[in-house]
This record gives sequence, C-alpha cells and structure tokens, in this order.
Amino acid sequence: MLTPEETKELTNQVNELKKQIKELRTSLNQLNDQKEEIFSKKNKISEQIRKLISQTIKLRKERNKLTSDVKKSKEKRKKLNTQIQDRIKTIKEKHKERKEVEQKHKIKEKPSQIKAQIDKLEMQIETSALSFDKEQKMMKIIKDLKKKYKELREVSDVWEKTSELSKGIDTEKKNADKIHKEIQEKAKQSQEKHEIIITESKKIDELKVDEEKYNKEIAAKKEEITKINAELEGKLRELSALNSKLNIQQKEKKQKKEKATKKKLSERKKEAEEKMKKGVKLTTEDILALQSSDS
Repeated sequence: MLTPEETKELTNQVNELKKQIKELRTSLNQLNDQKEEIFSKKNKISEQIRKLISQTIKLRKERNKLTSDVKKSKEKRKKLNTQIQDRIKTIKEKHKERKEVEQKHKIKEKPSQIKAQIDKLEMQIETSALSFDKEQKMMKIIKDLKKKYKELREVSDVWEKTSELSKGIDTEKKNADKIHKEIQEKAKQSQEKHEIIITESKKIDELKVDEEKYNKEIAAKKEEITKINAELEGKLRELSALNSKLNIQQKEKKQKKEKATKKKLSERKKEAEEKMKKGVKLTTEDILALQSSDS
C-alpha cells in the first residue's frame, strides 16, 4: 500500500508523462505534415523529370532518323557527283575526238547546220518554179552538201553523244542540287533537335539535384519520426506501468474503504440489535444500519 505522498508523486509522474506524450504526438503530426509537403514537391519534380526524359527519348529518335537520312543522302549525292565527274571526263574525251575529226575534215560547221541547208534547198526545188539551169546548180550544191554531210556523220555521232551526255549531266546536277538542299534542311533540323536535347538534358540534371535534395530531406524527416515514435512508445509503456500501479493503489484503497464501511455497518447493526433486545427506541441511523446490513 502506497503512502499519500507516494500516490501524489505517482500521479504527478503520470500527468507529466501525459504532457510529454501529447507534445511528442504533436511533434509527430507536424513532422508527418512536413514530410508529406516535401514528398509532394519531390513528386512534382519527379513528374517533370519523367516528362522531360520521355520528350528527350522522342527527340533522340527523330534526330537519329534525320542523321541517318542525311548520311544516306550524302552517299547518294556522292554517287551522283561521281557519275557527273565520269560524264564530264567522257565529254572531254568526246570533245577531243570531235576536234580531231573536225581538223581531219576541215569542218567549221555542225552536221545539223549542213542538214538544215540540204532540207531548205530541197524544199525550194519542190515548191519553187526554178529554171532548169538554176535547178541544176542547186542540185549540184545539194549533192556536194550531202557528200559533206556523209563525211561528217562521224562528227555528227560524236556531237550527238556529247549533247546526250551534257543533258544527262544537267539532270544529274539538278538531282544533286536537290539532294544537297535536302541534306542542308535535314542537317539543320537534326542540329536543332540536338540543341534541344542538350538543353533538356541540362534541365533533367538540375531537376535531379533538386529531387535528390528532397529525398534527403524526406529521409531526415523519417529518421526524426522513427526516433520520436521510439521515444513515444517508451513513454506509453512507462505510462501504462504507472497507471497499473495507480489502479492497484486505487483498488486497494477502495477495498480498504469498503472493508471499513462494512465493519462499521456490522458494528452499528449489533448496536441496533442490542437496542431492540432491550426495547430501546431505534434511531434512523439504527434502522438504516439494519437495512444496509440485510441487503
């Protein structure tokens, strides 16, 4: 059985513990709120990082495709340029061959010009009313021109081949120019996407620094919460132990009081019974004592 002083001291300890427990719970709630706030900020950063990474992956694919297209176009352009150089080389050879033929036959006119003259003279003979002498003269001219034209067939073949090669070069140059423009445009687009990737990658790195900072803050809050939880559990166990002592004390006190009351009622009952035997008038307290005892 505890003394009143001991009971008072125990009660004071319980009250102090309750106060400490309340403060710890308040701290826990505040820490949890702070942790959730940091966690929310961290989640926003993480979401930004995910979006930027997704965007960067898409840009990389687009850039890589453009780079691949540029590479293929360059190979195509290289092939065309090689063909053009080969044609130019062939044309130079044909020009040399033509000059040799022209020098051999002392030709200053093109076969096409001679052919045009022949056609024009033949048309005049057919459509004009010429005198016999004039017609004969023109026929002689046509004959000489045809002979000359026949001699120039070799040159004509060279000219035709040269002309054909020149037309082919013009077409290939146009195609090469078109491909060159495509290369420039795609290379520009590829570079633009590459620069965006670099910018986005820097943003991701910066955001990851913030994300890591928030992760550390969350870890620190969790550590504080764990520490306070451990302290709180200790205080609750201590409070439970003190409450058990107080409950035992209160139970013992109640039992003692009930025992004393029962003893007092028993004594008063005996007194009331003695009075009844002696015929002494009973008081209200005597009647109550007899009733309480009977119940």
